Amino acid sequence: MLVSGSLSSWTACLGLLSALSATFAPAVAVKEHDWKKCHQSGFCARNRAFADHALTATSWESPYNILADAGSFKDGQYQGVILKTINDAGETVRLPITISFLKSGTARVTVDEEKRQKGEIELRHDSKARKERYNEAEKWVIVGGLALDKNAKVAHQDKNQLTVKFGPFSTFEAVINFSPFSIDFKRDGETHIKLNDQGLLNIEHWRPKVDKPAEPEKEDDGNDTPDEEGKEEQTEKKEEPKKEDESTWWEESFGGNTDTKPRGPESVALDISFIGYEHVFGIPSHAGPMALKQTRGGEGNYEEPYRMYNADVFEYILDSPMTLYGSIPFMQAHRKESSVGVFWLNAAETWVDITKGKDSKNPKALGVESKTSTRTHWMSESGLLDVFVFLGPTPGDLLSKYTELTGTTAMPQEFAIAYHQCRWNYISEDDVKEVDAKMDKFKMPYDVIWLDIEFSDDKKYFAWDKHSFPTPLEMGKHLASRGRKLVTINDPHIKNVADYPVVQELKDKDLGVHNKDGKLFEGWCWPGSSHWIDGFNPAAREWWVSLFKYDKWKGSMENTFLWNDMNEPSVFNGPETTMPKDNLHFGNWEHRDVHNLYGLTFHSATFEALKSRKPGELRRPFVLTRAFFSGSQRAAAMWTGDNQADWGHLASSIPMVLNQGISGFPFAGADVGGFFGNPDKDLLTRWYQAGAFSPFFRAHAHIDSRRREPYLHGEPYTTIISAALRLRYSLLPAWYTAFRHAHLNGAPILKPMFYTHWSEEAGLTIDDQFFLGTTGLLVKPVTQKDQTTQTIWIPDDEAYYDYFTYERIPTVKGKNVTVDAPLEKIPVLMRGSHIFPRRDIPRRSSALMKWDDYTLVVATSAKADEPADGDLYVDDGDSYDYQQGQYIHRRFTFDPAEGTLTSADFEGRNVASIKEGEWLKKMHQVGVDKVIIVGAPASWAGKTTAKVQSEGREWEVKVEFTPAEKGKAAFAVVRKLGVKIGADWKVVF
Repeated sequence: MLVSGSLSSWTACLGLLSALSATFAPAVAVKEHDWKKCHQSGFCARNRAFADHALTATSWESPYNILADAGSFKDGQYQGVILKTINDAGETVRLPITISFLKSGTARVTVDEEKRQKGEIELRHDSKARKERYNEAEKWVIVGGLALDKNAKVAHQDKNQLTVKFGPFSTFEAVINFSPFSIDFKRDGETHIKLNDQGLLNIEHWRPKVDKPAEPEKEDDGNDTPDEEGKEEQTEKKEEPKKEDESTWWEESFGGNTDTKPRGPESVALDISFIGYEHVFGIPSHAGPMALKQTRGGEGNYEEPYRMYNADVFEYILDSPMTLYGSIPFMQAHRKESSVGVFWLNAAETWVDITKGKDSKNPKALGVESKTSTRTHWMSESGLLDVFVFLGPTPGDLLSKYTELTGTTAMPQEFAIAYHQCRWNYISEDDVKEVDAKMDKFKMPYDVIWLDIEFSDDKKYFAWDKHSFPTPLEMGKHLASRGRKLVTINDPHIKNVADYPVVQELKDKDLGVHNKDGKLFEGWCWPGSSHWIDGFNPAAREWWVSLFKYDKWKGSMENTFLWNDMNEPSVFNGPETTMPKDNLHFGNWEHRDVHNLYGLTFHSATFEALKSRKPGELRRPFVLTRAFFSGSQRAAAMWTGDNQADWGHLASSIPMVLNQGISGFPFAGADVGGFFGNPDKDLLTRWYQAGAFSPFFRAHAHIDSRRREPYLHGEPYTTIISAALRLRYSLLPAWYTAFRHAHLNGAPILKPMFYTHWSEEAGLTIDDQFFLGTTGLLVKPVTQKDQTTQTIWIPDDEAYYDYFTYERIPTVKGKNVTVDAPLEKIPVLMRGSHIFPRRDIPRRSSALMKWDDYTLVVATSAKADEPADGDLYVDDGDSYDYQQGQYIHRRFTFDPAEGTLTSADFEGRNVASIKEGEWLKKMHQVGVDKVIIVGAPASWAGKTTAKVQSEGREWEVKVEFTPAEKGKAAFAVVRKLGVKIGADWKVVF
């Protein structure tokens, strides 16, 4: 109870109560005015105004020029100095620039500001913040790929420019123009990306704070409109540089909070043009189409730039560029048969404007083809200008080079890609056991049950509620006996209460985030008064790791895993529901510098904690995170946050998940059923069907929503949902194989049309259908109410078969085909020339499938002599033994000309030379139970046997042939092959 305090304290308290009430209230649409628009973000408004002036003034010239005589090129790297002219007197600021040409063919452009001298530093008003630009994002994000291309050569140099040839076979060029500064990136002689083409480079340089006298108010002469002389004067002034807006240099306010800026204005901005590219993608997370919209107004466009500033957005709206929970500043441009991209390495608040226009000024000129280019304007509040340029040419090239820098997705445990059951909250151990039992009763497989914040003792993480969860170890053992896991939530806020050892340790060791005065920051979140772990502090991360050891976190065990929520960070009484920007982190870096990295530091520490819970136990962790940044894929899965139980959010979840995949973070999903609200039975059923084809597959619901476990809805819904779950489980081998490819080379798990068919321009903007991994399965979930058919765009001339009926779908390349999609059916087509693995024995969890035999499905090509191929990757699904070669990766090939189906090691390894561990030895008992060949040749009619050759032996197996009829393709089934899944073998038909 408050008994004293200032009026402002009372006001703050009332504001907090209001925020908490809103948080617990029934779902309502997000209040957009709770989050900034560009004009309310000082640096965004300044840079947009800068752009407006630069693009409209006829005599504009960028004030940034490279000192031609000061630069040098050596061993694949150019180092020089940009001079920024800052006033009419010709005063300049020196900005060191480094352009690095990497072995991968990627180019990197970094611009800093010369370090300030001691005397200059003292001109700042008193602050504990660092007096330099934040330069440590690389430490958290980049894990490789920075080796320089020492074969890169200067191809031309004069007083105006420098041209460097680099990349594979020197097919890439960078033309560095000195005055004004710009860079033209070319591939095979054609320009693809330009930096500062429009002259919007703007680096707000360091300056001292000078208190200026207030300007006298101008007298109003009563004239509402200027006279002719005044009009002429105004016109002339438009050509002059606008006076800088200093109103938000040193502080700015929003929503009752004031952000002090001890370093003053220090934003970085740059225009990046994609020449000849009409469509750009990436920069998640936003709830909109995968192809990014223009942001400067106009019909169908946004008025606001895309914002990247990780935030706890309460029940987000659709089709909006407003910020969400995570940020990946990686943008790609795609056109027919060409892909390029950029990665903007900056962890501060960032806005991106997008505009499009024709390149040719005279499109009717003879022989001139007018192409559309996309021009983007990137604006970050602080830090370095640090941008990587990728010149493709394929979508796969972009992902492999980007993930060479930031890392690929971690290889998950197998249970993690199965089905997860969650709500806020399962209220007791009995509740958990009842849900577990009923899933079995209704024959619904699942692997993981989740506990939200109510599992803890009054929101004190690491302490179980003694009344609802008195024996957590017994609960965990019960789940383990059935092959299942438990996930509990752990957030970065630590309850500030006297009887809580965890917060006392945090205080004693000074491991929390500090406020601007250097004292421990206190804010409000679910526990009430809280402190926040400073994940940038090595000692704090080490301490966090120690808290998860079994002997310290009593009640946890080997099948307990973690969910990191609220790690944007969410602060209920903070500006925009997050942490004040002038808070201080380890090293005295301001929160504004590192905001988008905070979640990564936290979930990465949790990942390390799960790897070291017990000496000698090295098992793959599972961590779910809400906040993320580039590099988060190395340690976590993500979900799209607090969505709603409506058809629009179901539809939007597909492009959102696809966009995560092409942005290097494919382990993504949306809450099945919608977090807020109560889905009707049709919607819930369709969402389970869509979720069955999402990399992360979890049902979740708000505390105020009605119970909606999948067995509660009666027939026909229970049976239909159960079928969707079983379909997911049968295809787990294909999903796991897709994760292996993602882990190896950054490939998306769900592949949009432009990724698989990059020569088909019509598929560029399609974002509601996708291929699963290397399976050839083309999926388009139903996302509209009362829809009983589905239209699917066909990208090629291959054969397509209905997954469930083997019907040969009559298709035409580049056209839509309509397929039946009643409530009980998911539109899934099998593309010819592919082979994919399944496991067909129904089980209640993935752990119980571990030693089951496999089924291989072959979809034959439309071309009679075209082979079909596919692969299967399998390891123990738990440990890191696969890093020592303890895995099976097979390539399957069906050759219709030879009439053979073969299995060989995917990598060409000599499998016999691998020293087998316990798991590989046990896999000798696992074989191929069945082969189904869809589109089997008509000449096989009457064929009853085939020969199998493996490990020096040969034997016959039965072949069941079913001829084509009523639209269904002919198919053949071979049962009980008798071959080991890890052995070489051949079937001769």
